[in-house]
Amino acid sequence: MVSHLVNTIRNVVGITGNVISLFLFLSPVPTFVRIWKKGSVEQYSPVPYLATLINCMVWVIYGLPMVHPNSTLVITINGAGTAIELVYLTLFLIFCHDKKKRLKGLLIALVEVVFMALVTALVLTLAHTTERRSMVVGIIAILFNIMMYASPLSVMKLVISTKSVEYMPFFLSLASFANGVAWTTYAFLPFDPFIAVPNGLGTLFSLAQLLLYATYYESTKRIIAARKETKMEVNLSEVVVNGNHVPKKTTRAT
Repeated sequence: MVSHLVNTIRNVVGITGNVISLFLFLSPVPTFVRIWKKGSVEQYSPVPYLATLINCMVWVIYGLPMVHPNSTLVITINGAGTAIELVYLTLFLIFCHDKKKRLKGLLIALVEVVFMALVTALVLTLAHTTERRSMVVGIIAILFNIMMYASPLSVMKLVISTKSVEYMPFFLSLASFANGVAWTTYAFLPFDPFIAVPNGLGTLFSLAQLLLYATYYESTKRIIAARKETKMEVNLSEVVVNGNHVPKKTTRAT
């Protein structure tokens, strides 16, 4: 009876985690709509999408029945994430006009696919129990997941230095926090350290972002208001200068 209740709660939490994770995977859509309209990737970097791609691929392998049984919900969301990131990278390569940048992105993506194929082959042939397979793939998954969750640290540094949260979207930070909480809870039903550790750290990183947002929200409003006021003053001065007629000097004949 108790185990059935735990499994039910685990499934509900896992489905919730799937929905939140899907939202996170789809969050770059506005960026790619902009790229599509402009026909160029401009200064955008493919690194976040490459990092998320390999992270999703690792978790798909981890969730396989022959690696870690009863992890269907891990496979579903990370399989979807893999497909979404491949679409992002395809669009990036199409609209990237820098040949070196395009080639570098393509090579890194190919290396990631080859690396995961090798990991899968070695794990399935050399590790003969699901416990050992789970441990090997789980350790790799932890490393890549921590790297992905730690990526916003540079943005947090920018927030502290500028005292502005303008470039740290609140809802994305909130969704990341909810995602971390959901998957950390899922990892304790029953306990799975390979899911608990990276998502627990991810929850802490996201909580730190929310605390920064609360700390610098008011100063951000003042900075934006001051910027708008300065822009209005500049525009007004241009109108005055352009609207004034400067008379030509005339010389009187003597």
